[in-house]
Amino acid sequence: MILPAEKELRAVLARFAQARIDHDVRPSGSTSRLLEDATYTLCVMTGARTAEQALRTADELLAQFVERAAAPVEDETLAA
Repeated sequence: MILPAEKELRAVLARFAQARIDHDVRPSGSTSRLLEDATYTLCVMTGARTAEQALRTADELLAQFVERAAAPVEDETLAA
């Protein structure tokens, strides 16, 4: 699986969350299609087969992004 960029993963998660809320509040054919599309995109991005698996994988990926950002950066001096 190719790892998604953090920004794109967060955008897809936000789109999924909004589609889920919209569909739960006012279910319609339109909200159903938007939710289905957002779920599909999230699954493809995370390499999962279900929304539940995709959300778990997304959480793991976001945790990795946070760990990398918090890791100390070693000072590398270039040899001249």
